[in-house]
Amino acid sequence: MTTPVLLRIVCAAEAATGLALLVDPPTVIGLLLGSDITGAGLVISRIAGIALIALAVACWPGGGARALQGMVLYNLGVATYMAVVGLGGGPVGVLWWPACAAHAVLAVLLVRALLKK
Repeated sequence: MTTPVLLRIVCAAEAATGLALLVDPPTVIGLLLGSDITGAGLVISRIAGIALIALAVACWPGGGARALQGMVLYNLGVATYMAVVGLGGGPVGVLWWPACAAHAVLAVLLVRALLKK
């Protein structure tokens, strides 16, 4: 898979997650964390959704090596944090571990693409 194709797929996935957080944070949070969300959590979830959309736009192919580095950092950071929370007994829902694994796989693929440059 070429780097631009991989980056497009990753960016599209992050943008879709961001849009889902903007539109229906309780459902996304329920699936990821297995818990309810209200009040300030709704606000922060929507801010996170906006951040994911912004990250996807900033990293869209054509942005050069910096775009690839940004997406590597994001996916590596999220995979690591999700693993720490999950292994530490934090709140997790049915999509937690699949999402963690997806971010870890994407991080590996993106690091490989970055090292090829």
